[in-house]
Amino acid sequence: MEGSVEARVSHEVDRWLAWLPRWRPGTHRGRVRLCTRCFGSPILAAAGLDVDVPHPVQHAFSMRMKGIIDVAVDDYTARNLPMLHREIRLAEERKARRPYRAGEGLDPEFLGLDLDPDPTPGEPFLFTLQGLEADAAAEAAEPAPRPFTPQEKEALREEVRLADDFAKQLGRRICAELARHRQRIANAVERLVEPQVAELLADLDRELDAPGWSS
Repeated sequence: MEGSVEARVSHEVDRWLAWLPRWRPGTHRGRVRLCTRCFGSPILAAAGLDVDVPHPVQHAFSMRMKGIIDVAVDDYTARNLPMLHREIRLAEERKARRPYRAGEGLDPEFLGLDLDPDPTPGEPFLFTLQGLEADAAAEAAEPAPRPFTPQEKEALREEVRLADDFAKQLGRRICAELARHRQRIANAVERLVEPQVAELLADLDRELDAPGWSS
């Protein structure tokens, strides 16, 4: 693990930098809810991406770092936490039997984002992707599993705590490693992101200054 975290962080930063030239600012919708993955993220702060950076750019980065943590926690759980590993495996098997999963197979840049646009008051959607997924899950519902005994609940809670502690420790290591990459991250944002944001703001200024705006 000692050598692998540094190599994986460097690799995922490289992949994010390779994706960044393809990013374009979205103008079709605003975001009304805070992203719990990105808001207040110590990983984004360690990378220097926590201030004055568009959310899609932040989200693409944070999800790549989350992928590092997820893989390592899965490995740790499989080797050390048998009850939690079994419950996760059963949950994944139930999820795999669903006929429709809208968020599956997305690139890391899009994982965790809202699948549907925010609704407009008085203009309901005919259907939504999340609604279709919920309907499919209801149709594929299975009988409830056997309830845990008090001893099993306590043992499972302890394994969850150990997995959380491992994830937090790994997150701190990733934050420390990202300090080595801050400069090239900042250079890429300055070169590829800031000019697009500046152009978007200039377009907005031109629209606001247009003669017909006040009519």
